[in-house]
Amino acid sequence: MKATAILSAAVVALLLGSGSAVAQTHKTGWNPVNFTKLSDAELKSRLSEEQYTVTQHEGTERPYHNAYWDNHEAGIYVDVVSGEPLFSSLDKFESGTGWPSFTKPLEPANLQTKDDRRLAADRTEVRSAHADSHLGHVFDDGPKPTGLRYCMNSAALRFVPVAKLEAEGYGKYAGLFKKGTKPVESESAQR
Repeated sequence: MKATAILSAAVVALLLGSGSAVAQTHKTGWNPVNFTKLSDAELKSRLSEEQYTVTQHEGTERPYHNAYWDNHEAGIYVDVVSGEPLFSSLDKFESGTGWPSFTKPLEPANLQTKDDRRLAADRTEVRSAHADSHLGHVFDDGPKPTGLRYCMNSAALRFVPVAKLEAEGYGKYAGLFKKGTKPVESESAQR
């Protein structure tokens, strides 16, 4: 019965065009055990052209002309392909670059980095660990306490506002946004 309900929710989400190619329903949140990356053809049909180009072909969206560069709402940012929790608005800062920038990841285990020598300068590319989505780059010119600037493409992210964390399966992060409570430990910090 539960499997039927989950399958039904997934079908409804697809029919309503949720704008996300998440292989899991929004009700279940992120579970790496249940995640299966969609085929390239499925991703191409479910993602916008810009989301597909950025996440699957290392594209870069235009600065200041993207969804989250100036987003000040409280919540978390997840991979648009997998739903992997990546960043928190609590770690977002104004970098002056026109892209959403963060001082640290919400779940470090959900990110991978690799050398990127495609342009004249050496850079460090940031990809999601499970979906292998290109997210952006990390630089060492960020503010304290980390000194890092995770410069991400909005097209690679989906924002989940605090009010929807529980409903979309990310309730464990709600405590981060409650005043006077101890923040929830990330999965990687618990290991």
